[in-house]
Amino acid sequence: MTRVDFYLLEDHGAAAAQRFACRLCLKALQAGQLTHVHMDNAAAVAQMDELLWNYPNDRFLPHTIATGDADTRNPIHVSDAAPLLEEGLMINLGSEIPAFFGRFDRVAEIVVAEARDAGRERYRHYRERGYPLHHHEIKEWENS
Repeated sequence: MTRVDFYLLEDHGAAAAQRFACRLCLKALQAGQLTHVHMDNAAAVAQMDELLWNYPNDRFLPHTIATGDADTRNPIHVSDAAPLLEEGLMINLGSEIPAFFGRFDRVAEIVVAEARDAGRERYRHYRERGYPLHHHEIKEWENS
């Protein structure tokens, strides 16, 4: 069954969630785990693509924009559509829980300060369906 991790950030805004997602991608890459980063739309995909080239500082995280003809050899896929991957980690930066989340071993939900209510709704959604939930309070993560 898919494990769901909630990362509660003190930070505000989608940019902080995207930077934290890059940190999760780096950890997954170091662990040899495939990662799908789910976004809402093409503009958000383009922002994440740019960030993965430059964040954390002086790091390139090998990734692809996942389309029907994407290079599946890259360990990180970014998309606003159903993924090509069916295992590993899905980082959900979309506004909704995608129907395909159960394909993955793990799901990461990143909740920024102003989105706590939406985060609670997501938590309730997973809990009501019996998914194992884990909660992480994240503070001063960019300084480490």
